[in-house]
Amino acid sequence: MNDASKILDQLNDRSREVFRRVVESYLVNGDPVGSRTLTRDFSEKVSAATIRNVMQDLEYMGLLGSPHISAGRIPTQDGLRMFVDGLLEVSDVELTDRRMIDATVTSNSQDVGGILDRIGSALSGVTRGASLVLAPKHEAPIKHIEFVSLAQDRALVVLVFSDGHVENRIFTPPPGQTPSSMREAANFLNALIEGRTLSDVQRVIASEIDKRRQEIDSLSQALVESGLAVWQGEGDTYERLIVRGRANLLDSGAEDEDLDRIRILFDDLERKRDIAEFLELAEDGEGVRIFIGSENKLFSLSGSSLVVSPYMNADRKIIGAVGVIGPTRLNYGRIVPIVDYTAQLVGKLISDRS
Repeated sequence: MNDASKILDQLNDRSREVFRRVVESYLVNGDPVGSRTLTRDFSEKVSAATIRNVMQDLEYMGLLGSPHISAGRIPTQDGLRMFVDGLLEVSDVELTDRRMIDATVTSNSQDVGGILDRIGSALSGVTRGASLVLAPKHEAPIKHIEFVSLAQDRALVVLVFSDGHVENRIFTPPPGQTPSSMREAANFLNALIEGRTLSDVQRVIASEIDKRRQEIDSLSQALVESGLAVWQGEGDTYERLIVRGRANLLDSGAEDEDLDRIRILFDDLERKRDIAEFLELAEDGEGVRIFIGSENKLFSLSGSSLVVSPYMNADRKIIGAVGVIGPTRLNYGRIVPIVDYTAQLVGKLISDRS
């Protein structure tokens, strides 16, 4: 039994109904809820004074808070967590939402990156939040690698995979590179890589350079190392993160304090490395996970929530994640099934194309 279940067991039916109605009203309207509002359609005939006493008890338990002395109550972070874990009623994905997400994968395009980008845009449009898609790494065996000089301070590294997939990325090569040193570096790598995935190559490249130092001069060695670092660093993991719909988090009616929190969130979103590392924590288990406020240290200052779900390939291996960021006042009952549905859709898309 989790903590939410234990606390819920301590509440009688009246307290549980008061708590549920406060949270549901807050998630819809964003406003503090007063006792008189609750008495209008309460399941039993009770006075506003009785409701106030119940709300005070819930506040004492740390489940509700009062933003102003004379205002109604809103759920605390602990209260939201208990609601999500113990009282949340998840609806089915609405037909219009499902059609909007499905429409992104109806094209015959084989560009998985482009499709994932469209899925991210659709997800942000449907949820009115910021969407995150952590795209899978390409793990097919490598067929060929090539370095192409573009300028003194720019070079292109091209990877051709055995399944026909091609990746290329511009990087800054070490000073002093020549066409011949680039050919040497490519020849050195091509002698090693055939039949190996990029992850395999990254594991053996350092030791092979040490063993075959006579076959590759220091200039070519530096080029090999810096070229592969494009995939070892941000090109490998962190640029696989697609962020869409950040403007959705800006509300024309937001107060200055809310706008400050949103600006902080925008700064967080720019740190793709941090977000990718955090989303990969969600790859540890199946199903949708919800992180509220300070439970997610990345967004704790902005007071935001993250609803995230991993997705799997045909071998049931978790290879990425999709998620939605928004204020803690999210419509969790609607967002959770949308994220879950999108994760399953992406998993099927990846499996069908593998």
